[in-house]
Amino acid sequence: MLLHPVAGLVILLAILFVMFQAVFAWAQPGMDAIEAGFHWLGDLVETLPLPDLLKSFLKDGLIGGVGSVLVFLPQIVILFFFILVLEDLGYMARAAFLMDRIMGGAGLHGRAFIPLLSSFACAIPGIMATRVIDDKRDRLTTILVAPLMTCSARIPVYTLIIGAFIPDREVWGFVGLQGLVMFGLYATGIAGALGVSFVIKRLIWRGSPGEPFMLELPDYKIPQLKSLAIGLWTRAAIFVKRAGTIILAMMVLIWLLATFPQPPEGATEPAISYSLAAMIGSAIQPLTEPLGFNWQINVALIPGMAAREVAVGSLGTIYAISGGEEAADKIGQAIAGQWSLGTALALLAWYVFAPQCASTLAVIRRETGSWKWMWVTFFYMLALAYVAALATYQIARALGAG
Repeated sequence: MLLHPVAGLVILLAILFVMFQAVFAWAQPGMDAIEAGFHWLGDLVETLPLPDLLKSFLKDGLIGGVGSVLVFLPQIVILFFFILVLEDLGYMARAAFLMDRIMGGAGLHGRAFIPLLSSFACAIPGIMATRVIDDKRDRLTTILVAPLMTCSARIPVYTLIIGAFIPDREVWGFVGLQGLVMFGLYATGIAGALGVSFVIKRLIWRGSPGEPFMLELPDYKIPQLKSLAIGLWTRAAIFVKRAGTIILAMMVLIWLLATFPQPPEGATEPAISYSLAAMIGSAIQPLTEPLGFNWQINVALIPGMAAREVAVGSLGTIYAISGGEEAADKIGQAIAGQWSLGTALALLAWYVFAPQCASTLAVIRRETGSWKWMWVTFFYMLALAYVAALATYQIARALGAG
């Protein structure tokens, strides 16, 4: 049944659908507990006899920024749980077999399925896993489209926007609307990867025959709890370490940009309006205004080039400084009150395609041995993101949601 050309694909889609429903449905208690813990830390800092500027740095810059990213750890753990279980069951190779015909029609080798599926966790190991593809052109095509797979770093951004703008209700009586939208974003990334690979195969590698797909199907087996626990712990530790290094450094930078210079005497607008962050965001406003982005979004996108999750922490820091404690605790409510639905949808479209991960670009440079393919990846993804966000926002405006 799992290898049936029709029933097998239906089962595969059902498994993926359940996975994304679980990311929302199962993670909420853990997210609430983490959010409560960081809220307690923020209240504790508020009671300390410290200068106001230092309090703002600790509460808005460090606790608010990093906490707004770490709150999504339960969702990332759930996603990795499903991936690890499917791998240990022996199902992943069968999924690759099922997808071979679809991927072959789009110009991808059947062996590309495992690297692309690994890219749902992170594009870096996915790109490195393309070494199993012998043909140089097939491997390069897989490397170029791997960043389009929706990695775990996008989950905080998706969850924040979906939670703020998509109602938490059921459709058809049993399907969560928020999980359905999340599934749609993943499907869009997959469709984008297939579309790009189709274009590459027809325009760049035209006329080059691909190698036949041969794969050994492993035995079915029961996953070992110890192996699952070690795998989940390792991946959770990587995410936490990332939050404590790259994201922490970016949060300090964002706090500095959003705090200085201080407002002049007699200033009537919020202090952040006179900051370097506001100046930078306003400077690139002409480029992003057709997308419906405001200066706060612009500021979040820039450090997000280092890591996608930084965008959520950046928004948390910016809205905490401009909106006070309530905005720091409820970023979703803050953006829901200031963004239109068209802006939110455009930002989701942007993040489906945007090349906002410097580490991934560095790995592409290393694996291909060429700066050219790194820059090709960066600019084609940037162009896709801009066009997708522009089209989404303009359509939303035409429908009255802009």
